[in-house]
Amino acid sequence: MTVGAWLRSRTPPPPPAMLAGVIDALGERAALGAHAAPTACLDAAVALLGALLREDSLGRERASELLVADALVTYAFEAAATSASDLDEFAATVMTRLAGLSSGEADGPDA
Repeated sequence: MTVGAWLRSRTPPPPPAMLAGVIDALGERAALGAHAAPTACLDAAVALLGALLREDSLGRERASELLVADALVTYAFEAAATSASDLDEFAATVMTRLAGLSSGEADGPDA
């Protein structure tokens, strides 16, 4: 199962537009094995938020993209809760990566 297939299997299913936004933000990461979902979703959220911050564009017109980023972080935790050996360590990684966005120090793929 791929990350994309894993996302499509979630219940309740996300609204179609939200799922499309999440899959779009994942890009090639959607084809990774489902075991990569925590990191793939986090990387996509960081990349999306980083792009929005670099554009200095966080107004209402970008609300749907902010919701996609929120969904990606939520899915990252959902996947990690069932597959990560150390959820506390993953949570610390998430917080560090997201906090790094405010200072322009985001790390990771496409960030």
